Amino acid sequence: MTYCCGILVRDGLVLVADTRTNAGLDNISTFRKLHVFEKPGERVLLLATAGNLSVTQGVVNFLTEGFENPETGEVENAMTAPTMLQAAQLVGRAVRRSRKEADSSAEQSAGVSFDVSLLLGGQIAGGAPRLFMIYTAGNFIECTPDTNYLQIGEHKYGKPILDRAVHYDSDIFDALKIGLISMDSTIRSNLSVGLPIDIAMLRRDALQLEVSTRIDATDDYFRDLRERWSKALRAAHMAIPAPPYRGRGS
Repeated sequence: MTYCCGILVRDGLVLVADTRTNAGLDNISTFRKLHVFEKPGERVLLLATAGNLSVTQGVVNFLTEGFENPETGEVENAMTAPTMLQAAQLVGRAVRRSRKEADSSAEQSAGVSFDVSLLLGGQIAGGAPRLFMIYTAGNFIECTPDTNYLQIGEHKYGKPILDRAVHYDSDIFDALKIGLISMDSTIRSNLSVGLPIDIAMLRRDALQLEVSTRIDATDDYFRDLRERWSKALRAAHMAIPAPPYRGRGS
């Protein structure tokens, strides 16, 4: 399992992804799930992945090395898509092709699920920052100012934080902070999500990443954030009056 979230704000976008994969409690590994395709001044594409590892790694390889578009016969990759919409369509085709190859392998007989979900965010020169969620079938939806975040993986624990705290006019560093709180809430409630965390922040029209780093258990800011958030929740609950229902009959 995994947890990734993407947040689109007026000033740009933020993606946060954990790195844990597991096939049981005694088989836990770390794999990068946030992938960057960047040519400063021209484009930045950020791809976060969840689901079957062989399928998602196949998608990343196709986007890196390129593959043939069955309609045009041209070889396409993440650096050739002219718009973010066409980049999302390219990812959808890569998902379908990678899943088809996985389906034809020996893994099919082992009852392995080939379901995946991906977040694609970024900006290509001449267009606006955009954020998409791509499904197993290769179809996708797009983030909007009204619903300005998307999640994949184990999303239920981090969703209430995003619902209450983030909006399209949020400062971009506030969006990053809220994304990290959302991740911390998920890590605390689900053992299949864990450190390290990869984060990326792209400011509108910068066309190069402003933040791209990995957070592990030694990161001072993240440890302080976790402690402050826990204290703030305890203080908030203590400040609310006790329920007035003691002693009432039905």
